Order: sequence, then structure tokens, then C-alpha cells
Amino acid sequence: MAYTTINKSTDYFNTKLYTGNGGTQSITGVGFQPDWLWLKKRNSSANHFLFDAVRGASKELNSNNDEAEASPANYLSSFDSDGFTIGSDSDINGNSDTHASWNWKAGTGQGSSNTDGSINTTYTSANTTAGFSISTYTGTGSNATVGHGLGSVPKMIIVKRTNATDVWRVYHSSIGATKHLVLNTTAVEATGSNVWNDTAPTSSVFSISTDSAVNASGATYVAYCFTEKTGYSKFGSYVGNSNADGTFVYTGMKPSFVLLKKRDGAEAWLLMDNKRQGYNPENEYLVPNSNTVEGTANHIDLLSNGFKLTTNGGGFNVGNFIYMAFGQSLVGSNNVPCTAR
Repeated sequence: MAYTTINKSTDYFNTKLYTGNGGTQSITGVGFQPDWLWLKKRNSSANHFLFDAVRGASKELNSNNDEAEASPANYLSSFDSDGFTIGSDSDINGNSDTHASWNWKAGTGQGSSNTDGSINTTYTSANTTAGFSISTYTGTGSNATVGHGLGSVPKMIIVKRTNATDVWRVYHSSIGATKHLVLNTTAVEATGSNVWNDTAPTSSVFSISTDSAVNASGATYVAYCFTEKTGYSKFGSYVGNSNADGTFVYTGMKPSFVLLKKRDGAEAWLLMDNKRQGYNPENEYLVPNSNTVEGTANHIDLLSNGFKLTTNGGGFNVGNFIYMAFGQSLVGSNNVPCTAR
């Protein structure tokens, strides 16, 4: 049985659903001031919008494309003590449209420069309790290291160039530092020493090489780094069984968010949470590498100690997969048990 020192996971991660009003709207009920905010319209096609407190509320990126950072009007105006405030743009606040937001807590505000690596970060905002940090840095074009501020080894790293068009690079401990995935495409895992320099991250830094998506000279980047916390977050892998009575994946906690990707096949990234529908067997999914509408077919059950695939679909349960999950422990240090759904 997994125990955790994080007795209330929603102090650090929370999914908040809302309905657009076509004007200005303050979304409350998150439970904290988010430092990383991911928004997606559910009922019609629209980009995924990613904001963070380190780059500033006005600056957005899209997980479903390779475009540079932008600062459009009427998108996000502020991170607030219990949520965030949005403007009138129809992609994030369309009148009567349904929207989802995923919210993570990092450190305090923009944080400060981290000097652990050969590249000093512009800012690093790190939450060592929850195992999540946001860093911005400027590339050198040569092999380098970047401090992440977590104090333990990252299990997953997502890097995006912000000043120009370039893909999202993803490191995951289950595939190692010789390989990488791309968040904005369906591409299979690829081998290349020019991304993570064939060097696994340490408790203080992650390594980058000369790939323009992580380290072009003079280019600017944002890195989202995650380390595993027992009973709260899990970064692992599983093998699908190609059966509708699918693979069960033990996480040691009750997942409230699951992001997964087939590593050996050209399949989409898939994102599920415990708020959209909010019960088994109806766990709706969104596709981070696409602007498509929410999918409603049942493919996964979120259980008290992990998740179970309920389809023989290739994007969920055929081949080899990596995943990222957040949730609530079965039992915390306060000895309060987590109930099943």
C-alpha cells in the first residue's frame, strides 16, 4: 500500500471545468494559484493553450502545434489566488461552450535564477514537495546542463522553444536519455544524441545537446520538469494486451489525471481526468497533439489504485506506452483512506 506525505493532492494539482460566457470571467475553485495552466475547449475544435507564471500570464503556447510563444488579446489576464481570469476569446471562453483546465502548483511566482547547470536559468519556480518545476533559459548551441530545482531526479521533462517555431521535446525515464518523444505529433520515439546528450538527468540538472528544439544559440526555452512523489504522481510504462479486457496499470494512488502515449507506434497523445463525466466507465479523452473535439468513447477506467484499459484500440492498449499520472494516495500520513470511485 502506497503512503504519501501529500495528504491533499488538490493543493498541488486540480482539474477545473467551466462554461464560457463570451466576456471576462474569473474561474475559481481551483484551490490555489496555478503556476502552470493548460486549457482546452471540449465541445468544438480549438487549440490547447498552455500558460505559466514564469513566462507571464499573457504568453501562451499550444501543445498541438510547433508555433512560437504568442501574446494574443483576450486570453489569460491573470493567475489568481483560487484560479485564474480569462478574456472573451472564443477558444478559451466561448459563450455556452464547455472548457477544461488543468492546474499545477510550482514555486512562488516567477522564482529566481538557478545556477546549478552550465546554463543559468532566467527563472526557475520549483515545488520540491509536489515534484514540479518550471524553468526558462537561453540556449548556447553547445552541449550543456540546466538546473531544474527539484532536488531529486526528474522522471519527465517537457521542453519548448518559445522565440521561434520548433517541436516540443519530451524526456521520459521509461525510454531513457538516448530517445525522445514529440508532444505536438503522433511520432514514435526517436533516437538521437543531439537532444538529451545521451545523459540521464540528475537530482540537480538535466542535459541538452545541440538540437534546435532544446538548445539553439540565443534561442529562449521553457522546461517543465517532474519528479515522482509516492502516492501523488507516477511516471511509468505499460504493455498493452490488445484486448478489450485491457491491461491494469498500478500507480499506488487514485488517478485524477492520466496522460499517455504509445512509444512504438504513430498514435496520438491521450489525456483523461476524473472530472469530465467523473465516473467509470465514461472517462472522456482529449488529444494534446490535436485541436480536435473531446472524445466520448470509454477506453479507460480510473480506479482507487491505478487505471485499467477497457479497449483493444491501438492508441490505448496495443504495443508499448509511457504515461504521466497525478492523483490521491490510498492512505496518507494522516491515516485517512482514499475511497474508490
